[in-house]
Amino acid sequence: MKKTYLIEDLCCANCANKIEAQIKELDGVTSASLNFIAQKLFVEFENRIADTITASVVKIATKVEPDVTVEEA
Repeated sequence: MKKTYLIEDLCCANCANKIEAQIKELDGVTSASLNFIAQKLFVEFENRIADTITASVVKIATKVEPDVTVEEA
């Protein structure tokens, strides 16, 4: 499955890289790409984590950058 998220108020490319790297490490995620300029995150994952992927993305993003907002696109 695939989902796209808007990661708004991301302050720097370094934070974007940290978020992307941590999402890639999630069990069941097959790929993740966060475009800092567009502030969009693209995640590909196994169906078995479909119910939890959004919560995991929000948790990681706000841990790295507390002021961001995360929405499904």
